[in-house]
Amino acid sequence: MGALVSCSAVEKPRANACPLPSEQSFTIVQLFFGRAIPGRGPLTEAEWSDFAAKSITAQFPDGFTVVDGDGQWFDQSTGRLVHEPSKILIAAADPDSDLAARIGAVVGAYRAQFHQKSVGIVTANACAAF
Repeated sequence: MGALVSCSAVEKPRANACPLPSEQSFTIVQLFFGRAIPGRGPLTEAEWSDFAAKSITAQFPDGFTVVDGDGQWFDQSTGRLVHEPSKILIAAADPDSDLAARIGAVVGAYRAQFHQKSVGIVTANACAAF
């Protein structure tokens, strides 16, 4: 008579789940900053450069990328579609760091300094090598 053997398929976690040996796990952060400033003209390049140097660099000292964008959003209070130029920050960060606090510091500084209602935030897990 044969013996019945039970085996559970438990997959061992891999030390590095990334496909390339040189990669590590990161959280990719994208922040969307509208440049239309209430009560005045749009955010200037000089103002952005100053903000990036003081507020963003302090929170993402390992580096980041900024690209210009052309944003669109629906203002529910007025029922109007709003178009405005934007800056898009892209950074790869250690997912086990104090990332939420660092994102919050950048978003809070921008909202306070430039009287913005919000800053768009997108995060995703990814593998990367630098």
